[in-house]
Amino acid sequence: MKESKESSPAFDSSSEEPAQEHADVFTTKLTDRPKITYNWKDITGDFIESSADLKLGELLHDANFGLFEAMSAIEMMDPKMDAGMVCNQSGRKVLNFEQAIKAGTIKTKDLTSQELIGITDTTLACFVTWLEGHSLAQTVFTNLYSHNPSLVEDRTLKALTLALLKMVDLVKDRVIKAGVFEEEDFQTMIYGFKLATDVTDLRVMGMLKEVEEEVTRKVKGTRVRSGETRSPEVEQEHELAVALQARIKFFRVFIMALLAFSKKELKAGVEEAKKLIHQALDLLPVIRNSIQLGIEPETQTRENTHPKAPDFPLLMGFEPLVNQRLLPPTFPRYAKIVGRDQAVDYFDALLKRLLSVCDVIHIVGFHFIIDFVSQFSRKCPCVLSRSILQLVILPHNNRKVFGVELVQDILRDAVRSFVLPPAVAARSPLYNNPAVKEMVDALLLHGVRPMSNFLQTFGHNRARQRDKLSQLLEEMANLQDEAEKVDANLHGLMVISEPRRPYKACFGSWVMYHTLRAMMAYILLGFELELYAVHEYHYIYWYLADFLLAWYISTLTRADNMLQEHEAAYMDIPGKGRSNKKKIKKKKVRPLEVELLLSQGLQTLCLGFYKAANGFMLEGKIQRPAREFDSEHVRFEHRFAAFNCIITPPLVQYDQYYQICDLKLFENQPNRATDIYFTAHNLFMKALVIFEKITNSSSETNTLIRVAKTNSVVMKLLAGGHKRDSQIVPSFDFGVHNTFPIIKLQ
Repeated sequence: MKESKESSPAFDSSSEEPAQEHADVFTTKLTDRPKITYNWKDITGDFIESSADLKLGELLHDANFGLFEAMSAIEMMDPKMDAGMVCNQSGRKVLNFEQAIKAGTIKTKDLTSQELIGITDTTLACFVTWLEGHSLAQTVFTNLYSHNPSLVEDRTLKALTLALLKMVDLVKDRVIKAGVFEEEDFQTMIYGFKLATDVTDLRVMGMLKEVEEEVTRKVKGTRVRSGETRSPEVEQEHELAVALQARIKFFRVFIMALLAFSKKELKAGVEEAKKLIHQALDLLPVIRNSIQLGIEPETQTRENTHPKAPDFPLLMGFEPLVNQRLLPPTFPRYAKIVGRDQAVDYFDALLKRLLSVCDVIHIVGFHFIIDFVSQFSRKCPCVLSRSILQLVILPHNNRKVFGVELVQDILRDAVRSFVLPPAVAARSPLYNNPAVKEMVDALLLHGVRPMSNFLQTFGHNRARQRDKLSQLLEEMANLQDEAEKVDANLHGLMVISEPRRPYKACFGSWVMYHTLRAMMAYILLGFELELYAVHEYHYIYWYLADFLLAWYISTLTRADNMLQEHEAAYMDIPGKGRSNKKKIKKKKVRPLEVELLLSQGLQTLCLGFYKAANGFMLEGKIQRPAREFDSEHVRFEHRFAAFNCIITPPLVQYDQYYQICDLKLFENQPNRATDIYFTAHNLFMKALVIFEKITNSSSETNTLIRVAKTNSVVMKLLAGGHKRDSQIVPSFDFGVHNTFPIIKLQ
């Protein structure tokens, strides 16, 4: 590596020749032009000596070369980064589809069952690689048959190739319509290739059905009847026919399931898709157990080609380098096709996720739909299953939930079930007031966009959700302001119509509930994305417990009280019937009771983590960075900067937190760390008791019970003096729960 110094020329010789009248000036400029000099200096040794102090994985940060420049840099002539080098190092001639047919290196008719099985399995592997975020040119369209299916004479292969293109078209259409993908999730460019748009879906299904029936007849013809014995050749032919039949049927059933999700009668379509997905799942074991029957790719190794050629599989009909010049607009990535076994596993997981998507159609209530989407997102699903879920809930260009009910009507029902405001209660004097109806309708109409975006936010991948939540909070702040104005107007009308019954902030409480949910989701995602350092845990858990969850519990309690009060005032009183049977009084389950218990348990759990982190820092087991290099004040403000737009609850300033939680106040107190550990133990035990009160506990609650129980034991050991003299930093294991870790002592 060398550096050079070159004096800049005073005149660019590439410019146009000057006119004749300026010839003297031109001659003078050439004469005065300084001579270009080079002064090369070899800095390779100095560079290696300087970089020797860096450990593996460490980076040197420079003001002029930051993370953006490092991620944008290309390592020249490395095949994985400089994709054009792969063609130069392949050591063989790359042929397209027509050239391969003329050269006789590819078959278009009379393919054997082994060849069809091998080609189909490799095609599925390429399809899965595309779904994982790579470009079509480097995955699906490495299949030469997909470039021009009209040249394929084999009926089975032609039907499968057209089905592949239909699958690509359907998936691309669904993902683009849902709009919950990012550049790293999905590549939509088709690079000018045709996706068989001139062939209808019905025609492709008919072609698959025809070839499937042909193979089925072969399966029946080679089947062993009772009392008969068959030769090994017939037995092998039967196995091949069964394997090929399963693959053809899988293509057909999978496409039909994708089409069913888009039917106008959405509920009927989802039920049909559910049956088809079950059929596809039944076919996967047959496909997995017969992978070895297909032809295997030849591995292009460095021994039989150019010495610098990369390793890649070669199979008849596939050319990994045919589209190497068609790079995506993103940074060129090395697309490694997944294995055939991995592709089957991927489809198995995908189909099971789609089955769970079908369950959303039976959910009633906007709040429960948000809970379902949030829980589904925690499993980190693929872009296709996330997109289909969004399209099932809110079909494209359709402001109707499940394609049936308007979003504003769903929101009206959600507010009614949450607090039952007098404005939407039939027996209230405000219900028939035209001005009240107009105000409420306008508020709900304005709430359609932020609430729809709330659902869509959980459709993005986990990393992007945090950015989307910060944008959503700005919309929620505007909706919150409007809800407060509506509540103020309704209060004035309520004083006139029912002076003895004061009006409470019903709509404001409902908007506050969703705002706090978005704020907590924003903070909790930071743990899952590993954004926080260990020395930040104390104020992150404190902010959650003492502020966000405290406001959340207060909002839920207020809503629960309002709901009971309004139900008693405005709900219809059942008539008294003449019956001698004794009426059994059942305890009425409050709608928000479980959510209140869960919130109280989470608040206590967060306080336990806060106390535990404080104890570790007081004993020096967690070191705070020096202020001149890493200011805690700056970090605190950065972590919660997204909440600046929210007026209620107000953003907590660092000075306020520091006055409450300054550890210097306890440094000279004896056994202060022991007291803190004992307090953390009691908090974890209290959280455990609260979680165990929840009836019909879910897997999430059971996981929280395990976390609270384990951490209470650890804190009790520390309070008893266990490993007090050890300065080894305790570890926080997020393997059980991605937000609330299990504390481990080394």
